[in-house]
Order: sequence, then C-alpha cells, then structure tokens
Amino acid sequence: MSGSDVISRPSSKLKSALSLLRPKGHFNHAAWELALYIGLGVALAMGTTVAVAWAAGFGDVLHRLGHPRALWISLALAGQVVAYVGYMLAYREVARVERGPELGVMKLAAVVFTGFGVFVAHGGFSADVVALRGTGISRREARIRVMGLGALEYVVLAPAVCISAIIILAHGSNKPNLGLTLPWAIAVPLGFVATFCALRYHPKLSQAGGWRGAIGHALDGVAVVRNLLRDPFKHGHAFAGMGLYWIGEIFSLVAALHAFGSPRPAVAALIVGYATGYALTRRTLPLAGAGVVEALLPFALVWVGASLAPAVLAVFIYRFFNLWLPLIPSVVGMRTLRQDHEENRHLAPEREAS
Repeated sequence: MSGSDVISRPSSKLKSALSLLRPKGHFNHAAWELALYIGLGVALAMGTTVAVAWAAGFGDVLHRLGHPRALWISLALAGQVVAYVGYMLAYREVARVERGPELGVMKLAAVVFTGFGVFVAHGGFSADVVALRGTGISRREARIRVMGLGALEYVVLAPAVCISAIIILAHGSNKPNLGLTLPWAIAVPLGFVATFCALRYHPKLSQAGGWRGAIGHALDGVAVVRNLLRDPFKHGHAFAGMGLYWIGEIFSLVAALHAFGSPRPAVAALIVGYATGYALTRRTLPLAGAGVVEALLPFALVWVGASLAPAVLAVFIYRFFNLWLPLIPSVVGMRTLRQDHEENRHLAPEREAS
C-alpha cells in the first residue's frame, strides 16, 4: 500500500463528513441528517443552559422553576405567535417588491418556519435563497431579496435600540453600563449615514470586484429596503410586520422573566439587552443560534438589571416557544418547500452561475 493510498482514504472520509455541513440546495436532507442537526442543536442548547444554570446556582434555579407564574408563560407564547405573524407579513412584502413572486399563506408559513428551523446548519437565510428560487426567480434575485430581508430586520430594530440607549444615557442610569449603551447610541446613526452615502455608488460597487464588490452586494439588500420605502402604501406592511416581529420577540422574553419572578429592568434597558444578547439575529446564525443565544442572552439580561437564575429559566422558556415548539411545522414546511422546488426549478432562469 502506497503512502498516497493511506492519505487518500482518510481524506475521502473527511470530505464525506464535511459534506454534511454544506447546505443542501434542494432541502434534500435524509431523515437521519435532520435528526443529527436537531440532536446537535438540543445538545448545544441544553449543555449551555445547564452550564449557565450552574453559574447561577442550581438551588436558586430549581426553586424558581418550582414556582412559575402560568399566566406569564402563556403570555410568552402569545408573544411568539405575534412575532411569527409579523415576520410572515414582512417576508411577503420583501418577496413581492419590484414585481417579485406573490407567496400564498401556506407557502409563506412554510418558508418562515423552515428558515427558523434548528436543522438549518448554515442559518435560515441560506434556506430562504433556495425557497425563493423555487418560485421561479433567478439565484441572484433570490439572494438580493434575502439580503433585503436581513437589512429590514436591522433597519427596524437598530433605531429602536439606539433610541433606547440614548434614553438610558440621558437618565444617567448605570444599568446597562456605558460599554453597552454608547456603541448603540453612536454606531447606529453613523452606520445609517454611511449607508445612505454609499447608496449613491451602489450601481458601480455592484459591478466591481474585491472588497468593493462585497460592499456592493451588501448594498443590494439595503436597496430592497429603499424600494419598499418608495411605495409605503403598497409595501408598508413590511415595516409594520417586522415591527410586530421584534415587539413579539421582546415581549415574549419579558413575559418569561416575569414568569420566574425576576426584577423587571426598564423597557429601554431590556431592548438594549435583547439586541446585545443576540449579537446576530437568529435567522442569521447556524442552527438558529442553538447554544449561542442560551450562552449570551441570560448574561445580557443580567447586565440590564435581571437576576441570573430567573434569566436562565426565562431564556429557556423563550427558546422553547420560538425554536423548539415550532420544530414540527418547520420540518413539515421544509418538506413542502422541497417538493415545490423540485416541481418548479425548471422555471428558474440560470442567469447566474453562483
């Protein structure tokens, strides 16, 4: 046996293993692959939750777990219902702007639930590209609309966080501290101004290569938001829907905190803490942020005035409602999209090679 044979065998096995981490273009994961991703998500989320609970003190966590307030848990679930409905409204408008595809309610629900699924290894936006390709638009058009969806998330959330940070600074509060509030208060306005100025050069940057091309591609998403703003009477639901999404998300987390008797931080502080704890939105993160959110969000809540023990439980309930409870409709939605994509892929023009 030659040395090259010895090297090639492990190499082929490694390539096979790494192929599991590549996004499947047509949602064609086998059942065992879905189970693997879901199991990995469960392990990351539960392992992180147990570790943070240890830091908070198992005794305190178990005591609060034994005395929940059922009404607030129900309200946390209601907040997630509002969040999902809001995201569906926003998604529909982003998809159909500039003569894009009209998505029916069932298709819309399938796309949104699938993109939030824990089994999407490369983040929900990668699944969105494939789903929109199934409507018959080109790969480039699908990617631009998905980037527009991501831009819309931040365009709605970032100003709210910025205003909240300014309110905290104006009141001289030390919860949260300057390390959390100043970046939001300063960076968001500067970022909006820089983006507005860069949009003037968007056509040239989109055709460029290298780092200029990368900026141009990012501005493609911002241009989608600009197109939504140009016809607010027709596409205003995009902003209203995304606003409902963030309100539902934050309310759900606040209700979960109340359910376990946490001191209630000020609303402005909660908004800053929520945005800081996520770092990236969960549709952006691999495996819907399993493990990452459970690690960051409890401590972000502590930084804004909550206690760690109820914060751990609050994040657990919040994540159960926004990630694990929708798992079944997410899997069903993925299978629906796979079938739809296979039926319609011949309609999608292959104008872009990537």
